Parts: sequence; C-alpha cells; structure tokens
Amino acid sequence: RSQMQRPDMARQEAQRSDGIRPDALRPDSLRTDRTQATEAPGFGEMLKQAVDSVAEVQSQAGDLREAYVAGEPNVDLAQVMIAAEKSSVAFTALTQVRNKVVQAYEEIMKMPV
Repeated sequence: RSQMQRPDMARQEAQRSDGIRPDALRPDSLRTDRTQATEAPGFGEMLKQAVDSVAEVQSQAGDLREAYVAGEPNVDLAQVMIAAEKSSVAFTALTQVRNKVVQAYEEIMKMPV
C-alpha cells in the first residue's frame, strides 16, 4: 500500500545497495526478464516426447536382441540384458506416470464445480 502511494520509494527499495536487482536473485524459471523468456513445451508435448523416448529404448533393445540371436560377433549377452532392463525400467516409469495422470484426472473430475 505504501508502495502505491510512493512509487519512487518503491523503485529505490527495489535497487539494493550492492546493485543487484531483487528479480536477479530469482531462479531462471521465475525471472520476468524478457531476454530470458523461452516458451516451455506443454504437458502434451512432454508426454509425447516421453512416449517416443520409451519407444526408442524398446526398439533399441529389440534390435540388440535380434542381433544377438542372429549371432553378430559385436553384440554380447551383457549388452542385450542391459538394454532389455533399461527398456523395462523406462516402460515401468512411463506406466507409473500414466497412472498418476489418470489418478489426477479422476480427482479433478470429482471436484464440485
């Protein structure tokens, strides 16, 4: 309220004695500086990227498995097992994210309007 009555005082308070602006102390994600502003991807785009990433990991695991079965000398069993485990972990993580999204959606739908 006092800042509204005295705008020049608010500007002076905003300038610290060490010359650092208060908004310069904020993390990059909270800054209002237009030069720092970049548009973050939306939730749908992030979800699509996650699904694509999991699909890519699963595809790589499948390719390694097929190469091992075909007898390629540069593919060993350890590589195949590591790729399969990465694929499994990625799929499990994506499934958990999906479950949380569905749970959040259900909670939102239960809210009174």
